[in-house]
Amino acid sequence: MNQINPLKLLQLNNSWEQFKKRHPKLPAFISAVSQDSITEGSIVDITITSADGKAISSNLKLTAEDIQLIKDIKDISSGT
Repeated sequence: MNQINPLKLLQLNNSWEQFKKRHPKLPAFISAVSQDSITEGSIVDITITSADGKAISSNLKLTAEDIQLIKDIKDISSGT
């Protein structure tokens, strides 16, 4: 297993802070849905629309393993 590079984590944290400043609605949305909307069986729909208007969509149904991964990421990002 690869070791985590602390410098890369610091760079990622700085990039995330800049991203939040540019797009403040996304972290607020993620926080709101993570309270009780992300459960096993939930369906996540994603649509990306390019600058020229072309839309590509996909979706996925969350499994118990997906929920655990989300919790693990939240724990890592909060320092717990």
